[in-house]
Amino acid sequence: MANSRFGYVRQAELDDRLLPNTFLVIRLDGKGFTKFSQAHGFTKPNDIKALNLMNAAAIQVLESDLGRGYIGSKSEKKSEKGKQKSSTGIVLAYGQSDEFSFAFGRNCQAYNRRSRIIQYATFQEFQDYFKWRQVDAHINNLYNTTFWALVQQGKRTTQEAHSDLKGTFSKDKHSILFDRFQINYNNELEIFKKGSILIWSSLLEKLCTTQKSEAADPTSDNNLKASTPPSESSTPLPRSTTDPPTTGEKTSQPNSDDVVNSVCVVHQDLVKDQWWTTGPGAQLSE
Repeated sequence: MANSRFGYVRQAELDDRLLPNTFLVIRLDGKGFTKFSQAHGFTKPNDIKALNLMNAAAIQVLESDLGRGYIGSKSEKKSEKGKQKSSTGIVLAYGQSDEFSFAFGRNCQAYNRRSRIIQYATFQEFQDYFKWRQVDAHINNLYNTTFWALVQQGKRTTQEAHSDLKGTFSKDKHSILFDRFQINYNNELEIFKKGSILIWSSLLEKLCTTQKSEAADPTSDNNLKASTPPSESSTPLPRSTTDPPTTGEKTSQPNSDDVVNSVCVVHQDLVKDQWWTTGPGAQLSE
């Protein structure tokens, strides 16, 4: 900013530098999403192509210089492009409905940590944030699935469907779906029920390596603990030539020399502690 007699106004600015050694989370919400989905004829209650498109956009964010942790990292060399620096970039992302959350590691120094953003000082709070978002995804999807079943198959108006569901609990919605429309909610695609988790392939590979090592050692205490394989709780999605990679697939060509660590999209249970203790999330506490 050029110096001028009006420069005094900057004295009113507050320091917006974020606390060091905290997890940083940015959540992007859709604006005017209802009108947007109507204008583009989205399938109700879930449009798989729109969700895949949103995942593809989020993948681009993770694979950017910001996502890989290059921005603000003076020690990173161009020759190492393609690697993802631990805890300096985006370590985890989660999307559902019309929103996506991006989590930065404790050591992130992008833009000198100047931002307005959600900060979590403890790993427990960090976990609880993503558990909260996934619980929200489940509640909303169960409601929407039941609502649109009433409208599309039950021939109820939208106002009548809202009235039918007023005051109902989860078990009531499951009953409506199964008894009236022969829909078993448990058979719905995992991406609809759990949302999308974007995670670096190296975390999944480390998990597989650890599990193989423990399996080879029958005396290992960890061998007695249940652990979730990276591919579990995942559902393959319909693919087209324009669809982004889906569950458990890497987003880059395996022969690419430029990409060492790629992004994987999985649909797993974040609410149970297992994902954070013996699964991929256990390595995010650093």
